[in-house]
Amino acid sequence: MEPFDNIHAFIVDMDGVLWHGDKAMPGLVAFFQVLRERHIRFILATNNASLTQEQYVKKLAKMGVHVTENEILTSGMATALYLKEYNDSATTRIFVVGEEGARKPLLEQGFTLTELYEVKGSDSADLTKGADIVVCGKDETLTWAKLATATLAIRAGAAFIATNADVTLPTERGVTHGNGAILAALEAATGVKPFVIGKPEPIMYQQALAILGVDLTQAVAIGDRLDTDILGAVRAGIRSVLVLTGISSEEDLTAVNYKPTWIMADIRAITKALQ
Repeated sequence: MEPFDNIHAFIVDMDGVLWHGDKAMPGLVAFFQVLRERHIRFILATNNASLTQEQYVKKLAKMGVHVTENEILTSGMATALYLKEYNDSATTRIFVVGEEGARKPLLEQGFTLTELYEVKGSDSADLTKGADIVVCGKDETLTWAKLATATLAIRAGAAFIATNADVTLPTERGVTHGNGAILAALEAATGVKPFVIGKPEPIMYQQALAILGVDLTQAVAIGDRLDTDILGAVRAGIRSVLVLTGISSEEDLTAVNYKPTWIMADIRAITKALQ
């Protein structure tokens, strides 16, 4: 196995790595203490777009870990940054299936968010007031009306963008459905596949590297999912650690043609390796 060295920065997934729902993983506080002591920079990069930077800071604080907003990158933020790069936010209108973590970054980038049933071509709406883009992220406030509006907008020509495509989500109650399940419903209703911003696409990792200001050879991704965290790291050209506290197992490696640089039981094992 490759030596665990030349590590100047980590890009760390959260769900399944740092916690299950509201239950912190064993060794969470010690893991961050070692990162601070050794001056190893990090970005907490999550596909979960439901929470804002501020909400993640508060969640970690309740678990005894103090981070800054600048150390957090969500797929909601990554989506807003990507759309800003390729669209005029002053004239682009977006309908969001998602929570505050998906909505706030878009508003901060200057986009206009449309409301329920505000669809181009409908009898009840001005043709100029519908959505140009539909953004879909994890949404615990999901309703029939949200799905219907998104479906109508996509069928009317709106671009279909996904913050992430994780079909499952590890929680304190067990593994449940993720944003990919919502995408599947919209794809079935529209016949349109979404363009995905989050992992395993390399976009988030590239954005994280830019924030960290390190070369890709000096960074390591930590994740619990082969199909998102690890595949994304491979596509971005960075080393990776698969921890076995979330979705993927060692047995799952036999079904894919890529692999992590290291496999470790949990973040406690990473802490020990750093020490």
